[in-house]
Amino acid sequence: MSVETDRGARIGRLINPGLVAVVRANRTEQVLPLAEALVAGGIVAIEITTTTPNHLEAIRAARQQLGPRALVGVGTILDVPGAEAALAAGAEFVVSPVGATELIAPAHAAGCPVMLGAYTATECLRVQAAGADFVKLFPADTLGPAYVKALRAPLPDLRIVPTGGVDLQTASQWLDAGCVALGIGSSLLRPEILKADDWPALTRLAAKFVAAVQVASRRPGALYLQGESRWWR
Repeated sequence: MSVETDRGARIGRLINPGLVAVVRANRTEQVLPLAEALVAGGIVAIEITTTTPNHLEAIRAARQQLGPRALVGVGTILDVPGAEAALAAGAEFVVSPVGATELIAPAHAAGCPVMLGAYTATECLRVQAAGADFVKLFPADTLGPAYVKALRAPLPDLRIVPTGGVDLQTASQWLDAGCVALGIGSSLLRPEILKADDWPALTRLAAKFVAAVQVASRRPGALYLQGESRWWR
């Protein structure tokens, strides 16, 4: 397949079911059982952040073990060398909390989607116009779903993925506002789960998030086109 075909397929997996697990593991050895637990619960997009100890080793091991069962990416990337190292380790998508548009070229050259951070309307439009596949709205908990709805009124083509403030209670609200996917961190990978290595609990919680998203996508006015890279509302 071409790099564009690869990137399109990976975009499809990011928005189906539309959940990106943001992994900040306490220990490198947690990543594999943690990732298996997420996949068992139905979450296939796994973002391993650079704050995870030995994150490159964790990405490489996760890709090798999970294979096509999951989409393993890297988060908290701030510069091109960091992106290139993660891509070489096997990362399949790149996420940054900031609008580092210089990350787009190396990610796309590797056939991988890139999600860049933004906060204001100007920042959102700038990173998407530069070629980012998604806009990571961060920190989204300070803004809320109403902000996304207001933002997309004049800018309906923004492909927004909020991170921060997304939980089981608010997931449907973010989707109703027009978000194409949701980044989920501590509300999924709860401190008590990581502390106890309670992977069955993580699987159960992941399944609850998947169910919540599926219910929201079936609401009147929400049409999800499986295999496509857009979410129309």
